[in-house]
Amino acid sequence: MKNSWYKGVIGRDLAIDLGTANTVVYAQGEGIVLDESSIVAINRRTGDVIAVGDEAKRMLGRVPPNIEVIRPLRDGVIFDFDLCEKMLRYFIQKVTNSSRWSKPRVIICIPSGVTGVERRAVQDAAEFAGARKPVHVIEEPMAAAIGAGLRVHDPAGNMVVDIGGGTTEVAVISMGGIVASESSRVAGDEFDETIAAYMKREHSIALGERTVEQLKMSVASAYSLEEEFHAEVRGRDLVTGLPRTVVVSTQEIREAIEEPVASIIDVVKATLDKTQPELAADVMERGIVLTGGGALLPGLDAVIELETGMPTRVADNPLYAVVLGSGQCLENTGAQSEMLFGDFND
Repeated sequence: MKNSWYKGVIGRDLAIDLGTANTVVYAQGEGIVLDESSIVAINRRTGDVIAVGDEAKRMLGRVPPNIEVIRPLRDGVIFDFDLCEKMLRYFIQKVTNSSRWSKPRVIICIPSGVTGVERRAVQDAAEFAGARKPVHVIEEPMAAAIGAGLRVHDPAGNMVVDIGGGTTEVAVISMGGIVASESSRVAGDEFDETIAAYMKREHSIALGERTVEQLKMSVASAYSLEEEFHAEVRGRDLVTGLPRTVVVSTQEIREAIEEPVASIIDVVKATLDKTQPELAADVMERGIVLTGGGALLPGLDAVIELETGMPTRVADNPLYAVVLGSGQCLENTGAQSEMLFGDFND
């Protein structure tokens, strides 16, 4: 993968996975050229942007009162339009030499459950950030399925579960279209919130956002492990107000995230319930494919398989399945892109 400081050529077409947690950019002919946190730091007094992306993320929990670190997207949709536009402009300019005279064509990914207003807000933000009109959109489950290597144009059912930071998207796809889908705003961020709440309730310790995320990535699991292990966590004691270290086990964190894991399973079941019998039989044969950062939760595939009776696997590159899928639509200007967008060259 290219480093984020890569400077592309003028007019390079882009595919953007605008995620709640991370924004990933794919440049035509180059592949993934940027992967940074969807975070902006601003000066509350002047409104000026101080930092964007990973630089802003490093400021979490370490800034004075006059600086605010904000996520412009929540639950997969734009929460602060102006900051989202500034963040997108920064990322687009970082990977291209775009100017007012040369704007890149852009495909941007959106959750399948967004409203028309939310969809238009994403397109407007990209256009104001420097993308050429019209900005094309692709639903995340479709992009994830393409990026995972599923044969989405076959007359057979393919099921994908894309678990991002703000939303979980579940869809059954056949003949280039989404036949049945469900969207839930229970995803990676919900895991973090339940872990933080558990640590306050059971250990009387407050943890910062970055510490909770690291704890989730290092200890969390959705299914019993052959060998359970422990991790030390440092935070602020809620009783004394002083720093304190506690030791937690994988079993404790598994209990903490039990509810959001159950919610994701319910969304999968609801989608299967809406699926036509013939397509459900195809899914039984082909299996369920997990994508997104949440797919990396150890044991999640095993729990879904146990609860649904469907073979379940994690995609080869789950973190980048969405942007790689939309990137393929940039590279393939034939039938696949025409079916999704019409003539992308317009």
